Amino acid sequence: MNDAVNNGAKAMHRRVVSIVAASLLFVSGSLLAQDIEQDPWENFNRSIFNFNEGLDKAIAKPIAKGYRAITPDPVEQSISNVFSNLLEVRNVINDVLQGKLGQAANDSGRFLVNSTLGLAGLFDVAEKMGLPQSDGEDFGQTLAVWGVGKGPFVMLPLFGPSSLRGTVGLPVDSYSNPVTYINDVPVRNSLYFVDLVATRASLLDAEALISGDKYVFLREAYLQRRDYLVNDGALEDDSFDDFEDEDY
Repeated sequence: MNDAVNNGAKAMHRRVVSIVAASLLFVSGSLLAQDIEQDPWENFNRSIFNFNEGLDKAIAKPIAKGYRAITPDPVEQSISNVFSNLLEVRNVINDVLQGKLGQAANDSGRFLVNSTLGLAGLFDVAEKMGLPQSDGEDFGQTLAVWGVGKGPFVMLPLFGPSSLRGTVGLPVDSYSNPVTYINDVPVRNSLYFVDLVATRASLLDAEALISGDKYVFLREAYLQRRDYLVNDGALEDDSFDDFEDEDY
């Protein structure tokens, strides 16, 4: 058992290192060396947005509503807790890459406590022990800390809003997800599916906040949220007020 865990950890380490190296080679080019026009590919992005909206209305949203209807709130929360706990692995990797050693210790503690006392993450015991959940870290944020510009806004098929910098970070984030290393394909795919459904269900209530041009609303909300995360919450106080007052 221990050998399997160690081999899995070593494989994860090798893959993450390889992807990080490849990402650094890519972002060393001039395209991401500085921030450029925010949405130069808007026409293309809107076509991808419309594609995503069609899939969401036909498949994802109905399934999410059904999941919300049949799943008791405590169970739904526990399922979300499990996947949040798995994300702590990604958080720790990027904490270290960004030099946030205190946060790395906190997130490592959360993963260890919730994976054991919290029964594989079903319960957030760590929060009650003084280990608060952070807003999360990913490799896109790490690239930003390293000085890489965000590049143009990108609407990705299935994944939704992103930036060129964030898109480059996705492979690293994938290989820092423990679910990736589950050898049983049906089990792995089932976990991906449940995570997707639970995430979509968590967004149902937020849809009431969307107004005006939905594409523009989601683009601006995404970009402001990413700026907030990259700067660890250090945004100007009026940034969201300006967004809310703008007429689309």
